Amino acid sequence: MADDEQLAIYDEVEIEDMTFDPAMQIYHYPCPCGDRFEIALADLQDSADIADDLPKAPEPDETPQVAVAA
Repeated sequence: MADDEQLAIYDEVEIEDMTFDPAMQIYHYPCPCGDRFEIALADLQDSADIADDLPKAPEPDETPQVAVAA
């Protein structure tokens, strides 16, 4: 992301704390709402560092992203 300061980030998560799914090539981390944050391995390789809350839309009081610390 070009302008990380303007993003509303729920938390910063270490990559070691995320679970890797080799079949889907994604890292995921549980969201407090019961879903999970996901970021693709290809996105990380392209220097992305924001994982989105998937698969459902965020709750009104929820920030749907975490920053991934590699």
